[in-house]
Amino acid sequence: MLYDRYYRNVLGYVLLRVGQNVAEDVCSETFLVAWRRLDELPEQVLPWLLGVARNRLAKHREVRYRRTDLVERIAALTSEQEHVAWDVAEHVVDREQAVSALRALPEKDVEAMILATWYGLTPDQAATVMGCSPRAFNVRLHRARKRLTGRLHQEAGAARRPVRGTPGLFAEES
Repeated sequence: MLYDRYYRNVLGYVLLRVGQNVAEDVCSETFLVAWRRLDELPEQVLPWLLGVARNRLAKHREVRYRRTDLVERIAALTSEQEHVAWDVAEHVVDREQAVSALRALPEKDVEAMILATWYGLTPDQAATVMGCSPRAFNVRLHRARKRLTGRLHQEAGAARRPVRGTPGLFAEES
């Protein structure tokens, strides 16, 4: 009933600000929030729904800006490296080492880093997801990053150890 009655209003509001694909996602998220808070809905539901939609739009904008910023930073790094002799094989080895290091970490460490970096959640939001306090999350994230750094150093050292019986030659580990 709520969805049938207000969907067109919410969609129209959102479509004035973003394209069709994002608008449909924002509307879905808006009504999901409404469904979760069904017992808390105010008498004037439409303004409340539009406020939720506005907040969801802000979140989508924030994610888009972060993505654009990341692409620009990667492009800047890539263009800087293009002036130096750049070898794609070095980056493949680095990626394999990074994946190997991540696999070696406890699941909670990986989850903390994913919530903070991939999803861009604040410590409060990530703590809610992980079921702990923001302070505990910050400690967990700090420790996870330290363990990852340690594993990356181990992986880098293991990838460059000498081949048995051939001093001076290094083997790449998979």
